[in-house]
Amino acid sequence: MASIFSRIVAGEIPCHKVAESDQFLAFLDIMPLAVGHTLVIPKLEVDRVWDLEPIQLGELHVFSQQVALAIEAVIPCQRVGQAVIGLEVPHAHVHLIPLNSVSDINFERPKLTVSHENLAKTASEIRAVLEGR
Repeated sequence: MASIFSRIVAGEIPCHKVAESDQFLAFLDIMPLAVGHTLVIPKLEVDRVWDLEPIQLGELHVFSQQVALAIEAVIPCQRVGQAVIGLEVPHAHVHLIPLNSVSDINFERPKLTVSHENLAKTASEIRAVLEGR
């Protein structure tokens, strides 16, 4: 059975897309820890980040770097943190989370409720930064 992320890649489930390449997709988390919390996934369905071939893993991080820098340009934060947990969805993914304190990346904290309109606006602003580079 395809993961929810594979269904997003296939266009079966909508997302607030931030960036896309032939190999990767970045979209806003709809239950974020912080405004701008973005998920970066390989389009190839693979369970764990460590299951990716070394070249793919490196390319995932380069793609994530570009997205993280765009997030920093849009979201007021001290930096963008990265987390690879992989327990929520059996599809390799990286969390990019705007941080102002260590507790901002605590996944046991309650998630934010963000309207689809605000998610769309944030995604558009991050895309605009990426398109301007």
